[in-house]
Amino acid sequence: MAHIRAKRSVLLLCGDYMEDSEAMVPFQALLAYGVAVDAVCPGKIAGDVCRTAVHEGSVHQTYSESRGHNFSLNATFDEIEAGNYDGLVIPGGRAPEYLAMNESVLDLVRKFSNSGKPIASICHGQLILAATDSVKGRKCTAYPSVGPVLIAAGAHWVEPETMSTCVVDGNIITGTTYEGHPEFIRLFVKALGGTVTGSGKRILFLCGDFMEDYEVTVPFQSLQALECHVDAVCPNKKAGDTCPTAIHDFEGDQTYSEKPGHNFTLTANFEDIYASSYDALVIPGGRAPEYLALNPKVLALVKEFMESRKPVASICHGQQILSAAGVLKGKKCTAYPAVKLNVVLSGGTWLEPDPIHRCFTDGNLVTGAAWPGHPEFISQFMALLEVKVQF
Repeated sequence: MAHIRAKRSVLLLCGDYMEDSEAMVPFQALLAYGVAVDAVCPGKIAGDVCRTAVHEGSVHQTYSESRGHNFSLNATFDEIEAGNYDGLVIPGGRAPEYLAMNESVLDLVRKFSNSGKPIASICHGQLILAATDSVKGRKCTAYPSVGPVLIAAGAHWVEPETMSTCVVDGNIITGTTYEGHPEFIRLFVKALGGTVTGSGKRILFLCGDFMEDYEVTVPFQSLQALECHVDAVCPNKKAGDTCPTAIHDFEGDQTYSEKPGHNFTLTANFEDIYASSYDALVIPGGRAPEYLALNPKVLALVKEFMESRKPVASICHGQQILSAAGVLKGKKCTAYPAVKLNVVLSGGTWLEPDPIHRCFTDGNLVTGAAWPGHPEFISQFMALLEVKVQF
């Protein structure tokens, strides 16, 4: 297959203990939309990893922190040139505290700022903008504790009404937290010259406790950014309830490790859901599918989507549900390799996920093996939905 050069190329400025979602969601969403993204960190090279942090609201007076996924860099900081990119994304978390003291980082960000190229910065990332004098006279928002620094840097501070608030002033896009990713990413795509067609689709996510953090959050917010109506439901839970998520990663053991992820907020009541109200279904992986596959109402819902030939996208262990629902007979699909047994025994034709990010479409069904495949997974799902991002 011929390699098609992306029409837009952006830089993601990473550091150790950047916020997990604030790095990966924009990274994989933009890749899924056909944008080339280079992720770099000073002092590191392509193939190195940055540790990430999960920041979560808590009962305490400030957010809690726990270890997130390991984020793999795909480019080398010392080899990049700002002139080769159309835009810059700065995640939040704790990384911006030390990146804002790095002259090489500040020089790089100033080049983007001075050229008028779009810069999208979220949460604590605005500390770097303050250090580069990029916000003087500009309206911007951030996580509330960053406000005093931005005011001191001459910004017109916009107090966030919610943790989803985003602000645009010229080429600078600022967001408060990862809760605002859909608007944050949408504004950045628009600033890059992108237009979305086919939006407005209604998509249902089938959630459960300890589903994989990335595998729900990345596709959910990526589709919201495309102005689709996306609902998340879980049996025996209601809109506003949360599901705890799991962070599955490879850290040198014979199988994946698990750490606690973000709490994911549901948007609708499972008991009120009808497949006929939605255009498509997404099934995240993680550990949730093990028990969801035992629920007759879940299986009936999945069968209805498959029998009506509506687009269904399932990743990793999500295929345990497809297998239990008896909808894989005669279907070609992949999954996390340990789920191969379920696929084969239920009459599916196994497609080896080699490499692990490989995804496949067979008719109305998109399957993926693990979260590194999200760009392909979301892109193939978009094709079935007839949702496009054009530059």
